[in-house]
Amino acid sequence: MKNPLHYQLSEYDCGPTTMLNAISFLFEREEISPVVIRNVMLYCLDSYNGEGIMGKSGTSSAAMMFLSNWLNGYGKIGQLPVSCSYISGKSVWVGKGSRINDALCRGGAVILRVFYDCGHYVLLTGIEGECVRMFDPYYTEGLFSQQGIVKVENEPFKYNRIVDERCFNRESTELYALGPVEDREAVIIFNEKTKKAAEATIEYYI
Repeated sequence: MKNPLHYQLSEYDCGPTTMLNAISFLFEREEISPVVIRNVMLYCLDSYNGEGIMGKSGTSSAAMMFLSNWLNGYGKIGQLPVSCSYISGKSVWVGKGSRINDALCRGGAVILRVFYDCGHYVLLTGIEGECVRMFDPYYTEGLFSQQGIVKVENEPFKYNRIVDERCFNRESTELYALGPVEDREAVIIFNEKTKKAAEATIEYYI
């Protein structure tokens, strides 16, 4: 049984919330070990703000990289059919031929760092043409006025935004932009039991 994706509880926990949402999206509730939940919460919220308060700058890139490596190892020892890869810099962009689009077409999920006033983690869960299905864990009311961003309220297990892929590739700090190339990061996650072979998605790239 799958659970609905959930929203962050504070201004700071988009990282662990999105990581757990990725697991929830890819796996049945009965498959998910408490060890996964414990480790996600243990290693996230590790950044200090300017006043030296831990967690008030959210989750660091180092923590996301560590969790990606840990989950990958957890999958290799047969505890959960999961595989992960952490990508950064020039490898992080959205569009045909990108690793992100490839993952989404093959049934994976992508944790992506974007801008929402500051660095913010969101979950990509699918793609249709040039539009990306995304779950933003930061709850807001009302609609978006920005072109290329549509709020969705009737797909709680999959996404709550439809975003034009061009919105992501901007090097600015506008809403949902990836920002400067050197600061970009993403975690690609697959359920190895449901992962599609590259041949199964070849039509997307033609």
